[in-house]
Amino acid sequence: MEKFELTRDKNVIWYDERPDETQLTPAARQLIEVYSKIPAAQVEKHVVSVQQEAWEVFPYPCIGQYRFLELSLKKFDEYPGIVRRLQRGERLLDMGCCFGQEIRQLVADGAPAENIYGCDLREEYIKLGYKLFCDRDTLKAKFITANILDDTSALADLKGNFDIIFTGSFFHLWDYEGQVKVSKVVADLLRPQSGSMILGRQVGAITATQLGTANVTSGKMDMFQHSDESFKAMWERISQETGVQYAVDTRLEIPPAGIQKFNSDNVRRIWFTVTRQ
Repeated sequence: MEKFELTRDKNVIWYDERPDETQLTPAARQLIEVYSKIPAAQVEKHVVSVQQEAWEVFPYPCIGQYRFLELSLKKFDEYPGIVRRLQRGERLLDMGCCFGQEIRQLVADGAPAENIYGCDLREEYIKLGYKLFCDRDTLKAKFITANILDDTSALADLKGNFDIIFTGSFFHLWDYEGQVKVSKVVADLLRPQSGSMILGRQVGAITATQLGTANVTSGKMDMFQHSDESFKAMWERISQETGVQYAVDTRLEIPPAGIQKFNSDNVRRIWFTVTRQ
């Protein structure tokens, strides 16, 4: 089992001083320039400033590698339909939203912000999202600070309220059994009807792998990287244990170069759609 240590020291392979073109993509630039109204010449400086603040909050690799600029939801075939569903009054939750870039893209594409929620463990990231996108006084999306496993949090009061849940780089923060537990909690947030769905992407692997890490604030953390087969098997188990049937689609892709640094040639990105039947 491979291990690495999360540290605020910037001399690590997952910290980049400046974003490259694979991180600050044309799509991300457009969102920041058009939605946030940051002049083109100031975009990189603006992004770097927010990244440096976020690193001091907690040094997740996704912060160090500017993955908070990535717009993944648009890459799903379901995306146009998701926008239409939100326009019809359905609700979406971005679970582990970090700065909420997916939320801003949805709003920029015509989805009503009133039907969109974001949830993150760290309130500082939500505040930095307002700073990154310059919309504290205008964005009407609702943000919640909550621990997914705290059944007394504000999130727990929203069980059965969402038609669509997006989870980017979220489930892989736990070991296998932890992912089973968290997946059930997330599934309980879905509206109990056919067509409710969970979409996401995270670090995966050709062969399912347990990756041990150390968490600078809460001790040991074990990350399980799913293969296609293991992810589908996990949701089959969840279906059996909950009595609710889910259809699961997955695909693996070669990840961005920064992610490949973590775990040899076995590492991949896994994209998934889990739809309640």
